[in-house]
Amino acid sequence: MPTVLITGASTGIGRASALRLAAGGWRVFAGVRSEDAGRDLLAAASWGGAGGENGAGGEGAGIAPLLLDVTDADQIAAAAGAVGDRLDGLVNNAGIGVGGPLELVSDEELRQQFEVNVFGQLAVTRALLGALRTAKGRIVLISSVGGRVSVPFNGPYAASKHAIEAIGDALRGELHSSGIAVSLVEPGSVKTPIWDKARATAQAVRVPPELEREYGHVQGAFTKVIEDSARRGVAPEKVAATIERALTARRPRARYLVGVDARGMVAARAILPSGIFDRILRRALGV
Repeated sequence: MPTVLITGASTGIGRASALRLAAGGWRVFAGVRSEDAGRDLLAAASWGGAGGENGAGGEGAGIAPLLLDVTDADQIAAAAGAVGDRLDGLVNNAGIGVGGPLELVSDEELRQQFEVNVFGQLAVTRALLGALRTAKGRIVLISSVGGRVSVPFNGPYAASKHAIEAIGDALRGELHSSGIAVSLVEPGSVKTPIWDKARATAQAVRVPPELEREYGHVQGAFTKVIEDSARRGVAPEKVAATIERALTARRPRARYLVGVDARGMVAARAILPSGIFDRILRRALGV
């Protein structure tokens, strides 16, 4: 039975991936943020017919929940210990989204964005490289179309995903001699709770009176982005299917774009002059 560790499995893409892979015969170590989330995941796997359930902290339906905050070194070490000496797949999915004008996003918020989305993913990867080498396994980094195309008021999140793109490209070359394949999955809009949290962050931004003219429209613009994303976003299960392909394909790709909007944005960015592309973005945001 192949084994995989998935971070950020409490909700969204990580949860959908855990359920799909468990149903497909994988033993899934599912990183969650709370025991309640672990129990919910096991219950969902049981309802889906993948097997039985042994309760919080136990293992059932091919899923073993692990408390895993990717910014906590002790929890990362404990997860590596639970996995053991062999791991066929690592899905680095845990992430947060910080939104708002870069001028007004606090240093603390920006650091937290990178602590989770960049340093956390790299720390988990380092801790599990020994087990991945033994299995000649695969690493899947969950990036975003934002890692290739940045838009206004989404700079912190996009910057963190640009970093993941660079890390993925570097690791793909560095780990080739170890027999470890590395793929980046780049979804566009996905129906996931991360953007509700990002909207709350953006709405919490306080615009000083002297910058009201420049940024007074931000909350409306960002709310529009969230609503548009919710309307056209793909289900997390579609991203989970792509992750499964990256883990099982005979020759995995370096990158997998997911969603019509993701492919459209990348194509438009490649074809259009920057001035025209920027103008289209501003019009879409109403700014």
